[in-house]
Amino acid sequence: MKRAVVALGGNAITKAGEPDTIANQFANTRASLGGLVELLREGYDIAITHGNGPQVGNAILRVELAADKAPLLPLGVCVADTEGGMGYMIAQSLINRLQKEKIGRPVVTVLTQVLVDKDDPSISDPAKFIGQFYSREEADDLMKKRGWKMKKDSNRGWRRVVPSPQPKDIIEKEPIKKLLEQRVVVIAAGGGGIPVYRMPDGSLEGVDAVVDKDLASAVLAREVAAELLLILTGVDRVAIHFGQLEQKFLDTITAKEAQKYFDAGEFPPGSMGPKIKAAINFLQSGGKEVIITSIPQAYPAVLGKAGTHILPG
Repeated sequence: MKRAVVALGGNAITKAGEPDTIANQFANTRASLGGLVELLREGYDIAITHGNGPQVGNAILRVELAADKAPLLPLGVCVADTEGGMGYMIAQSLINRLQKEKIGRPVVTVLTQVLVDKDDPSISDPAKFIGQFYSREEADDLMKKRGWKMKKDSNRGWRRVVPSPQPKDIIEKEPIKKLLEQRVVVIAAGGGGIPVYRMPDGSLEGVDAVVDKDLASAVLAREVAAELLLILTGVDRVAIHFGQLEQKFLDTITAKEAQKYFDAGEFPPGSMGPKIKAAINFLQSGGKEVIITSIPQAYPAVLGKAGTHILPG
């Protein structure tokens, strides 16, 4: 039995430069499914994760616009809301496609809590930008009224910063594994999942933070014993010296080589960095292969004809 976790990048659902309407999100979702369908034909059991950056930013904006008319929603609830809404879009689109292709595989979305450490360094020193841009005066007002932490984001203005703690475990891992064993396609850990930590008595408590989707995907892949982590993003292959004259695309590298490039600063934190770190984490935990490629190249990459392949060693 072949098992894979497929991480859909944010560009799978919301594309830069086009209106972020629900109709467009559905259209983009449907267009992203070709490689997944082929993997199902090949007999893979699949868990699907996805990003939610633009969507959770819009959710926070709606909360802000309704601040005087409806209760404020904490960030964790906004993450859960977008995980559910986007999971619905992916599930419905995939169900319709599988019905058309006469592939008899059920599909389900599982709202997923991701365990983090309440003492993670990012909790006290948040640095993950989310939401809208504000002027300095607006930022000062929000910091006083809401207790937000805000920082200047390049020259575009001030934005809210939140913690992005490292994912440690998947709370719903056992039901997800059981669903995969029954050949159900599972959509889980959307947007990195809903971050939670354990109280001294073992109970769970939410935290206003966001978890990196790729790092959470690696944890999910580890916990469901997947052999393959397929990370789908906006480029066909990973490159070193990106954007420079000596730019070089990588076809196949080891986890050790990936770590060397990572340590040398080849992969920026806000771009390829988390994907490479997720790949290294997964392979060090027993995974067999990580592939990083674009959505159109997903199936050719699994066949070894495209993408960047990262192997143990």
